[in-house]
Amino acid sequence: MAEKGSVDLFLQVAFKEIGTIEGPKDNETKYGAYTKANFLPWCGSFVMWCGNESGVKIVNTVSTLAGATAYQKAGAWEDAETATPQPGDIVYFDFPGDGVERISHVGIVLKDNGDGTVTCIEGNTSPDKKGDQRNGGQVAKKVRAYKKGATKGLPLAVVGFGRPKFKA
Repeated sequence: MAEKGSVDLFLQVAFKEIGTIEGPKDNETKYGAYTKANFLPWCGSFVMWCGNESGVKIVNTVSTLAGATAYQKAGAWEDAETATPQPGDIVYFDFPGDGVERISHVGIVLKDNGDGTVTCIEGNTSPDKKGDQRNGGQVAKKVRAYKKGATKGLPLAVVGFGRPKFKA
């Protein structure tokens, strides 16, 4: 088993949650219960819960905009277009054309695919392209574009990455 506070344990915890769905009520999850934000959109609560379970300190990102701002103020932020994402980075999204013109979703980077996309584990997203990407009700593994011209014809949704401090 990976060491408490390590990126490996953080990713293992997140990976084990893939397929978890909310409910029985809308936005009801153990993640929201942990952050005392149950029945609210829970992508940030999912990220924070994974941090708690693995011993990794994650800034309060229940509000995705506040979480991104906290990483920026701490000097632990990379803008998407110039970023070199690493496993365990906290990835922040603004989905084009969703009517919310600000950072409105967050996930965990599993890996940089080397083609301008990252594979992520996200809470409260849809497992497919048709569902709501920022309030889809499930923990899912997703591929997301972070550089212009990224392959796979994905929308450019990543705004940037916050980097938690992990134990070596």
